[in-house]
Amino acid sequence: MSPAVAQLGYLGFEVKSLEAWERFAVGVLGLGVSRRGPGELAFRLDGHAHRLFVSEGPADDLSFLGWELDSDAHLDALTARLRERGVEVTDGDRALCEARAVRRLVRFVDPAGNPTELYVDPALATDPFRSELVRGGFVADGVGLGHLVLSTRSQAESRAFYEEVLGFRLSDRIVTEVYGFHVDIVFMHTNGRHHSVAFGDQQKKRLHHFMLEARSIDDVGLALDRTRAAGLKIMQTLGRHPNDRMLSFYAKTPSGFQFELGWGGRTVDDATHDASVTYHQISEWGHHPPEFVNPPKKEERR
Repeated sequence: MSPAVAQLGYLGFEVKSLEAWERFAVGVLGLGVSRRGPGELAFRLDGHAHRLFVSEGPADDLSFLGWELDSDAHLDALTARLRERGVEVTDGDRALCEARAVRRLVRFVDPAGNPTELYVDPALATDPFRSELVRGGFVADGVGLGHLVLSTRSQAESRAFYEEVLGFRLSDRIVTEVYGFHVDIVFMHTNGRHHSVAFGDQQKKRLHHFMLEARSIDDVGLALDRTRAAGLKIMQTLGRHPNDRMLSFYAKTPSGFQFELGWGGRTVDDATHDASVTYHQISEWGHHPPEFVNPPKKEERR
């Protein structure tokens, strides 16, 4: 079955502080403000008019995610497939389509409870994206804004839904122990990016993290420095994953869930890719919690 989903198109977050998110998105990630409205902001990072939507509210969590499709025919076919599976699908009205800056969209809720949108024909920016902080730009455009790792009630159920209904393909899996925690993550792709979505265990929020990929390794290092200067908590130091080969670090957003900023992610070719591989380490090197890198000495702990 050929995939109907082309890419991860946009993410929406409900956040307690728009001001903190603007400082974070612009001053740390290097994004550009693409729209301002009462109680909302939108940001861009490539040729798409908007990639992240942020609205003011108490949740501090993912509020919706959008998957871009190539055509109305794909959208119609996927809508029919969802309804055949008993999924309630509603058409987005004109106001919602204008808010998302797309021509047409439908909405449903995935098995983990994530509000999900499928859409066609997003608005594109009239000028090329240029970041004053991320000089090399981001790997996005045709492969999507990045990836996200979603919380699931049942990993098997979410994987089956994304695979059998939405047409995603398995990339690989990581099963291991990390600092006393059991890790079991399934990675799935829908284009050349190694994964656009991954499913772990149940989290306090709807997502564990979202990832943006820079085109330059220096831009990752500079972003790490900005993250520290902004007082955001570093969750994992620089490291490289064995499956997607991404060199990255992790830190907390102002809303408490994490972001990953990386470089060098691999692409997959379904004609040659072996999706049966299970890795038994989360990282080839690095990605340590900072407190484990330089644990306090005995006298410092006292």
